[in-house]
Parts: sequence; structure tokens; C-alpha cells
Amino acid sequence: MTHPPSTDSVQPTPLRQDARTIGLVGLAHGCSHFFHMLLPPLFPWLIRDFGLSYSELGLLVSVFFIVSGVGQALSGFVVDRVGATPVLYCALSVFAAAALAAAAAPGYAGLLLAAALAGLGNAPFHPVDFTILNKRVSPLRLGHGFSVHGISGNLGWALAPVFMAGIATATGSWRSACLCAALLALAVLATVLYNRGALDDRRGAGSQLAGAGSSAAAPEHPLAFLRLPSVWLCFSFFFWSTCSLGAIQSFSGPALQSLYGLQPGVAAMVVTGYMLCGAAGMLAGGFLVGRVQRLEKTIALSLLGSAAGLMLVGMGFFPGLAALLLASVAGLGTGLAGPSRDMLIKRAAPAGATGRVYGTVYSGLDLGFCLAAPTFGALLDRGLAAGIFHGAAGALALGVASAALVGARVAARSSARPA
Repeated sequence: MTHPPSTDSVQPTPLRQDARTIGLVGLAHGCSHFFHMLLPPLFPWLIRDFGLSYSELGLLVSVFFIVSGVGQALSGFVVDRVGATPVLYCALSVFAAAALAAAAAPGYAGLLLAAALAGLGNAPFHPVDFTILNKRVSPLRLGHGFSVHGISGNLGWALAPVFMAGIATATGSWRSACLCAALLALAVLATVLYNRGALDDRRGAGSQLAGAGSSAAAPEHPLAFLRLPSVWLCFSFFFWSTCSLGAIQSFSGPALQSLYGLQPGVAAMVVTGYMLCGAAGMLAGGFLVGRVQRLEKTIALSLLGSAAGLMLVGMGFFPGLAALLLASVAGLGTGLAGPSRDMLIKRAAPAGATGRVYGTVYSGLDLGFCLAAPTFGALLDRGLAAGIFHGAAGALALGVASAALVGARVAARSSARPA
């Protein structure tokens, strides 16, 4: 005999339903990271056709992250007001428009427009993704959801250079690669539209719990969450950890060449190795989230281990290939910390402000990428190759300090709550 669901409790979500939601969010997040790399793999072709300098090409990257960072902080308010799924559809559509703008670009101004559109499309993804995960996925599987979310981002970064440069090489036209990127965005949009029922953040166990908690609370000003120190500590954590990632992504290959005399093609493998180890770490980190109460301890041990490895690489003690391997394995620690980081932000966020908090906190990621490139590039221009690894390690240590302060505040708030 079937009984109606109790109004006093929320029924557990079936595994298949959670897996479907997690997979779709991962697909969309992978697409957003793919579009981080819409133009950079095409730089050799853009230099050839438009005679651009590296400074002009670097400005394209800066435009992307400036638009994304400002838009990310603002888009969280839109997500909390209208829901995550409409914003997701708009973001994927803007990605397609960015790729079409790049394909039709007559010169540098057209490329700037494409970079700005790609940044605008990227802006809402973290508020959208984490709102859907927190409201649709059951608490027991939420750590795995965060894990898949992080892994999919790494895979998007890894796919873009192969996809864009591969098509440009095969067809002899970088514009064809941009057209194919537009088709990819439209294919992802069609997939999420077809499966929109699994992404509706207005339904599901998480949204019912959030609604029950928020109905009893007095309404707050939409900007009230900005008074919380935990929000800004989370922001600083993202800023420092992304500065480290930006250094590794952009300059670890040339730094290994300078320090160890590795060939360019071999040294470039450090980024691929770092990302693959990061993905493996995220997979393992998803299992740790549900088993560890003080998440900042997991973050600290993981990031400090990565920082130690990067410091050793910068000291030049090892043979070249051993240094490349050690720098790659450092990605394991940053990946391991990822799911715990995202869960720590969830615990720090006030009820009803998920989109706003994630939007503000993750804008630290865009700021980190925007500032890391010129800062670490200047070190390399001055011949300070070891500074790439030492600076990346120092940034991770500062991120650990921020995470520790967030964890202490969350623990204090939890202990102050009545049983």
C-alpha cells in the first residue's frame, strides 16, 4: 500500500535521479571551462593573421576574466531571484554567440567582443551549478556532486586546446574551430533543455528543506550576507588558490625549461599532468567530505602538501623529469581539497543566499586569474623562474590560512546553535 509523503520529512532522493542531476551540472560546468580556453589555443593563428602582440593577446584573457568576475558577483542575485535554470540556458546561448563572434571577427575589436561575450557567458556558472547541486542532490551524495563538478571543469580545460587547435590544424582555418565551438555550446544547451526536469532548482529535497528553513526566518536585505566575515574569507581563499593555479597553468612549462633545460614539448606536459592529478584528487576528495567534520583540516593538509612539492621543484634539487613529475603530483593535493572547499562554503552561506554567496566567493577565482598572469609573467621576464613555483606555493599557504579562519567561524556558529 502506497502512502503519501509525510509533510514532516523529506523522502530520500533515488540514486539515479541524483546521478542524472550531477552529470548534467558537470556537463554544463565542463562547457564553461572549455570556453575559458576559446581563444588561447588559437593564438598562433591570430598572430599570423592579425599580427597581434602577446600583450594584445594577454588583454583578451584579462577582458574575459574581468567581465566574468564582475558578472559572477552580480549573477548570484539573479539566480536567487529567478532560479538557476533560466540563467543556465542564457549562459550557454551567450557561449554560442561568443564563438560565432570569434569566427566572424574582422580584427582585434571583434576578438575583444568575443572575449567579453565568453566572459559574460561564464559569469553565472558557479552560482547556477552550486544552487542546483545544493537544492537537487541529497546531502549524502553532495560531496560526490562537488567532486564531479570539479573534475568536469578540469576536463573542459584539458579538452579545449585539443579541440580548438586540432580543428584549426585539420581544416587550416581557426574560424572553423570557432564555428565548431558554437555547435558544441548549442549541443550542451539542447541536452540540458531536454533534461530540464532534473535541473529545476525550485523542486527537490534540498529546495524543500531550504524553503522550510527560510519561511520561519525574518526576511533580510539582499546584501546582508556581505557583512559576514566568512564570505570574504572564502573570497580570499579562492583568490589565493587561483593565483597559484594561474601560475602553474600559464608559466610552469617555461619555468621548467629555464630551471631544468627540458624541451618545450616535454615541459608543457606539466600542465596536463597537474590537471589529471587534480581530477584524481577531486574524485578521492568527494569521499572525504562526508567523513570529515572539520573540512578546513582536509584543505590544510592537502594544500600544504602541494605547496611543499612546488617549493622543492623551485629549488632545483631534482633531475628534470623528476621535477616535472613532482610538480604534476602537486595537483593531487589541490584536487583533494576541492570538494571540501565547496562544502565549507555551503556551510558558511546563510539560508536563502546560496547563489549570491557562491557568486561573490567565486569572483575571487576570476580576480586571481586576472592578476596572476601579469604578476608571474613579470617574474619570468626577469629570469626568476624559481619564483613561479615558490610564488605558487606561497599563494597556497595563504589560501590555507583563509580556509582555517572560515572553518573556525563555521565551527563556532555550529556550537552556538541550540540542539
